[in-house]
Amino acid sequence: MPTRIALVTWFAVIATLAGVLDAPAQTYPSRPITIVSGFAAGSGDDTHARLIARYLEAAINQGVVVENKVGANAAIAAGYVARAVPDGYTLLKASVGVLAANPALYKSISYDAAKDFAPISLTGRGTFLLVVNSHVPVNSIAELIPYAKANPGKLLFASSNSNGVIAGETFKRWANIDIVHVPYKTAPPAINDLVGGHVSMMFADMTTALPHIRANALRALAVMTRDRSALLPDLPSMHEAGMTDFEINSWNGLVAPANTPKDIVTRLNTEIRRIVANPVLKAQFAEIGTEIFSSTPEEMGDLIRTDLVRWAKMIKDAGIEPQ
Repeated sequence: MPTRIALVTWFAVIATLAGVLDAPAQTYPSRPITIVSGFAAGSGDDTHARLIARYLEAAINQGVVVENKVGANAAIAAGYVARAVPDGYTLLKASVGVLAANPALYKSISYDAAKDFAPISLTGRGTFLLVVNSHVPVNSIAELIPYAKANPGKLLFASSNSNGVIAGETFKRWANIDIVHVPYKTAPPAINDLVGGHVSMMFADMTTALPHIRANALRALAVMTRDRSALLPDLPSMHEAGMTDFEINSWNGLVAPANTPKDIVTRLNTEIRRIVANPVLKAQFAEIGTEIFSSTPEEMGDLIRTDLVRWAKMIKDAGIEPQ
């Protein structure tokens, strides 16, 4: 009898412990979630994060705040999230730049893009544009190249993220022109300097650049994709302009720290996929030049691993030395 009582007690303890261990997944989320963006308020990355956060907050009936940790092409933000407690309350607004390009752009970063994160879902794709200050006397890539050759070292190109750096250096090498790189920590000050004429051109995300294009403060020359953008259908692609097969694929998504419980990742993935299917949100994103879609965690993980290789080659081919 004592043995039977002991066994019953032991099984009761195990069941209780199992319930305690499973409780976080069952009650998640029970407090606000933070989405960390590596770029400043007003940037395309921040805008994307805040729209997703607004809809996620309504879906889970908990607060969702966006925290900006700016610097090193979002490497600071990624390192912070990689070291966060893996409980689903600290997420990274991820992008191709921070998870695919940064590992080849920097000699040393504080995270492993393939190992330190639990992918949740892709959330869309942004479009990059080549834009110039309205006073630069060119209207196309065909006019820009001879103008740059006639004025070596005088055109300054701004960048505010990995995509912009790689696009600029790749274009510079392809066109065989002497343009000078001016890096910025984030897009808003870079765009402001471009509008003000302190720099000449920029490979900018459409979300940040579009209001200035519509106001005629900036002139767009091409999109960084193989095909034209539905939002700016009269604007040629770099492929059409002669830079064959060139494309800057700017995907976005959400990741959590590695070892985040699978039930929590699944819950977040379910909510994100439902949110991204919302036609109202799709229209809001389309208005700022972003196509939204979702994925499984496995699909996002596969894309990260594939793009780590692809972007490392792009960076090497552009002649960019790791910093």
